[in-house]
Amino acid sequence: MEISRILIGLGLLLVLVGLLWPVLEKLGFGRLPGDVLIQRDGFSLYVPLATSILVSLILSLVLWVINRWS
Repeated sequence: MEISRILIGLGLLLVLVGLLWPVLEKLGFGRLPGDVLIQRDGFSLYVPLATSILVSLILSLVLWVINRWS
């Protein structure tokens, strides 16, 4: 029962982030200073290092809060 509650919570969180993504992009989320963008002729590489670290911290905090409430 506990794992199902966690999965439902994560699913709802993903839906919420998906709905808020246009607003987050306007705030600069996804193009933070620390994200690497390399563009050449016919080739582009985007490595979102800072965005990945921020998402990891947020998810860790959310999972910590869910664990404390359970």
